[in-house]
Amino acid sequence: MGTAGFDPGAELGPRLRRVREERGLSAREVARRLSCSPSLISQIERGLSAPSVGMLYALASELQTSLDFLFGTGSGEAPAAVAVTAHGDGRVRPVQPPEDPAPARYQGHGVVQRAGLRRTIDLASGVRWERLTPGPDDQVDFLEVIYEPSGHSTDSRRPLRHDGQEYGLIITGTLQASVGFETYELGPGDSIAFDSALPHQYWNPTSEDTHAVWVVVHAEPGRA
Repeated sequence: MGTAGFDPGAELGPRLRRVREERGLSAREVARRLSCSPSLISQIERGLSAPSVGMLYALASELQTSLDFLFGTGSGEAPAAVAVTAHGDGRVRPVQPPEDPAPARYQGHGVVQRAGLRRTIDLASGVRWERLTPGPDDQVDFLEVIYEPSGHSTDSRRPLRHDGQEYGLIITGTLQASVGFETYELGPGDSIAFDSALPHQYWNPTSEDTHAVWVVVHAEPGRA
């Protein structure tokens, strides 16, 4: 994968630590607010542990930052073809694109996001986010989401709640979606839309990957 020599936490973890420190918060205080252990916050910031979907949303909300910033292109940075992924040992490492840049006819010029150059985050609960926008957008999260077999939106199996309106379309596989007090089984071509303030969670009950396109439209721009 060409990861030799890279700091395991060179992207996601240090960004979280930087924003936390700018907010004047200790790791212990953030942990208290999120009802988790300070050691978990420390492990995430040092790239030793990948957060779950729920934890990443909770951190972004508590630290008042956008998911785009956590992907690595927020706060005015130019988009770069560098992914963040968690390997089998749970350590988060940047993955560099091929050295040979794509020919000009395959580049998007800031409009098209090429499939092989997406920024990604692999989360602790068997879920991968792949960003579908070629540049930062702190009002909309536009993602392809892949749920591994038994993948779940949060490793604590507790519903998520966050700001915005949420829209999902299942491309392949099956996804169980719990929204409020109702649970739905979604298959290819099925879609779902609701207020993200409602408690919700998703999981893949099958032995095959589930692919979905997900959009979250935030009421207010995220802040980095």
